[in-house]
Amino acid sequence: MNKFWIVMAHTYWSRFKTKAFLITTALVLVFIVGLANIQSIIELFSGDEEQDRIAVIDDTANVFESLSQQIVSTEANVELSNYQGSIEEAKDSVLEEEYQGVLHITSSEKNLLEATYFSNQVDSTQIGTQLQNTLQQIKVMMATNNAGIDETIIQEIYSPLEFETAMIENPNGTDQVGKTEEELNNARGLVYVILFLLYFAVITYGNMIAMDIANEKSSRVMEILISSSSPVSQMFAKIIGIALLGLTQYVLFIGVGYLVISLKKDEMVGGVFDYFGISNIEASTFIYAIVFFLLGYLLYATLSAMLGSLVSRIEDVQQLMMPVIFLIMIAFFFAMFGLNMPDSTMVTVTSHIPFFTPMLMFLRVGMLDVPFWEVGISILTMIVTIIILAIIGARVYRGGVLMYGRATSLKDFKQALQLSKKE
Repeated sequence: MNKFWIVMAHTYWSRFKTKAFLITTALVLVFIVGLANIQSIIELFSGDEEQDRIAVIDDTANVFESLSQQIVSTEANVELSNYQGSIEEAKDSVLEEEYQGVLHITSSEKNLLEATYFSNQVDSTQIGTQLQNTLQQIKVMMATNNAGIDETIIQEIYSPLEFETAMIENPNGTDQVGKTEEELNNARGLVYVILFLLYFAVITYGNMIAMDIANEKSSRVMEILISSSSPVSQMFAKIIGIALLGLTQYVLFIGVGYLVISLKKDEMVGGVFDYFGISNIEASTFIYAIVFFLLGYLLYATLSAMLGSLVSRIEDVQQLMMPVIFLIMIAFFFAMFGLNMPDSTMVTVTSHIPFFTPMLMFLRVGMLDVPFWEVGISILTMIVTIIILAIIGARVYRGGVLMYGRATSLKDFKQALQLSKKE
């Protein structure tokens, strides 16, 4: 057991002290602080932004005032000027950068508003759309007045429909069949966070485990280690050592993020958890998040350690790690699909496949009322899968760490198993 702690501590500290780890961690922390203060940074560099001056030629003689009032009420960064010259003169003023654009308002044969917006700027689409929407409102107002229709009636017609979603209660009046829309939206935020954390943890730290083993093999250190400690002890010492390294990073990221957001809580409504959309979530959901995250990491980390033991050069790690990366990518894509359809048959079936369970079963638990026995079976299945992989992995690991040369395919498993039997 003492050798286990020695290997684990060595794995942790050797990776912790690398420049790549320290620089990456520092850059992410700077990014978190910058993201929390993005509005202040934008204002710092933008300064006092000048308003876009638009020349308006109103051939109807009664629209300009209404248009100006509407634009002012929307607090748009646009200044309208009632231009008295011709269209050609106004266009020349735009070319001379006196105005950003020209709006020509006319009337059709049916006495309805028409308008043309002239500009020589590539980013004029936003201003044109804003002017179009405002003129559309004025057109509706003018048409209703001409038709003798009360303006309040038009406002009632265009007002948003009140539409709510309610769950049907069970006949006994106790539990609900499912979660409300508000509960689903809150849970979706936590599911997003855990899915991304697990995805990046598996790819980043799984690859780190494989490369660490390959690096030790290339320096011949592995031959000494494998003779002084059991393969299972050494494999899980590396897995847990890298896990503690990842935990260190996540604690720093979450801690700094929480601290920055807490300092800016006066600018946010509802506190930290409301800011991320994960408020009012049951404690059991957080517990499931931790359980599935740890089980998912152990499952994929065991695979990574097994594959890493088959290669003796760091350059070959990526090639044999592709099956693991494909598995986690497929699970991630299924989970992204399941965020909008968590009760689909595909999500339900794949959530019981051990390699997909960490993401898809947690997605279902977070967004649906899944029976406890179903969750328990999936957790038990994952634990059994991890044990089986650990047993097979230990044999492959023991033989694989003694294999040198170029590993080109998964057929090297057979050779690794044969070498483990001879030891």
